[in-house]
Amino acid sequence: MSVKSTTSSPRRRGTWRLARCLPALVAAAVVATGAAPVVAADPHDAVYEPVHTGANPAASAVRWTRVQPPRPERCEEATPGVPLQSQIDALPDGTALCLPPGRYPGTVTVSHPITLWGTPEAVIVSSRVGSTVHLTGSGARLAGFTIDGSGTRFDTVDAALKVTAEDVIVEGLVVENATFGILVERSRRVTVRGNDVVGHSDVAFGLRGDGIRLWETYDSVVEHNRLTDSRDMVVWYSRGNRIEHNLVVRGRYGTHFMYSHDNQVVRNRYVDNVVGVFVMYSRDLNLDGNVLAGSGGAAGMGIGLKESGNVRVTGNALIRDTVGIYVDTSPLNEADHNHFERNAIRFAASAVVFHGRASRNHFTDNSFRDNLTQVECRGGTDARDAEWRGNDFDDYAGYDFDGDGYGDVPYELRSMSANLIGHHPGLAYFRGGLALFAVDTVNHVLPLFHPTTLLIDPRPRMRSDFSDVEMAGNFDAD
Repeated sequence: MSVKSTTSSPRRRGTWRLARCLPALVAAAVVATGAAPVVAADPHDAVYEPVHTGANPAASAVRWTRVQPPRPERCEEATPGVPLQSQIDALPDGTALCLPPGRYPGTVTVSHPITLWGTPEAVIVSSRVGSTVHLTGSGARLAGFTIDGSGTRFDTVDAALKVTAEDVIVEGLVVENATFGILVERSRRVTVRGNDVVGHSDVAFGLRGDGIRLWETYDSVVEHNRLTDSRDMVVWYSRGNRIEHNLVVRGRYGTHFMYSHDNQVVRNRYVDNVVGVFVMYSRDLNLDGNVLAGSGGAAGMGIGLKESGNVRVTGNALIRDTVGIYVDTSPLNEADHNHFERNAIRFAASAVVFHGRASRNHFTDNSFRDNLTQVECRGGTDARDAEWRGNDFDDYAGYDFDGDGYGDVPYELRSMSANLIGHHPGLAYFRGGLALFAVDTVNHVLPLFHPTTLLIDPRPRMRSDFSDVEMAGNFDAD
């Protein structure tokens, strides 16, 4: 496989023309096709670039490369056979302890501002009781080594690494065989960067722990990590955090927010999870430039909002999800609005689903193509209560006589099958089949019944053309 990666320059932002990049977008869903996930990034300055090789776009993906944090210039070598805890405790503040390759028994606590560094061959091994490494010292740094395992209790949240400190850095670790991966609690200004967290693919989601979990954590950064086969990445009761350039594969929730305000979710890859990003009871979030692909199954969705407001969803690519965007009673606060701008939704069973109500949601300059259903309403919702303007719909049958790129007549969505599914959700089982296709075809040819108008866009785009839109460096125009 040929993979092109750029690490020597700042994050590149490329404009992209969606028609040219669709094969690369399909490649982002490669895990769902059964191919192994490959992703390329520099944990400190990564550019994710799809590379199309051969006739099958799903045969190529993007590569994630772990980068080993550099060895500290002044570093005291750990002594094999001497308990690691005593060596850590004896180390003066501001100095470093380097672990030679080997296995070191846990449990270990880092309680003062030191650096603990090693290569992946230096492994701190769980005692199978409690958390394996506990970081309590503000200003400390853990880098490069492997943490193998943790206790198995969910009630005590046994983790490979538990952080309860401020101004700490956790980077380049390999975490494996643990119940929970990296748990950050009641902390501020924590950086979790470039770690590789591997979960348990052979057990049900409910028996796995979270790969990365922020709990009452503020002003922190989670960036360039890879989570594979874990349960969720969780951000609960946390404010002012940035989730950027992570790859989350084969989990349940790619990122799950609850009661967490003023957070940023930027340029992440969520591939083959049940849900990409789900936002509950939260306000003032930005979801920008992410790829959410292959969120499948009956509960599959790319982005979901529940009773959340002032959420901006911009420049995201949602590819082959059961539901592209799910909006449940959002926004809840009467003063709030949600904005969905310049997103591309492709190959969804339902591009947008409303439940509860649709008012104060604004859809502007989005592209809806190759979806079975553009909009679905549940629970008596009326999608016309949302604002639709300047969106591109592949089933628009209007015209553009003045040549300004926008239709001269409104786009009006009417679908007898969508009306039936809205009133009888069980009929969704037949979506894409001959029966519902026949219902829409017959109603179109012999309009004996007038289906309810689901939405009206007074000024639809005539084509999918996002060449003037930055997709946050997701794909290169070349």
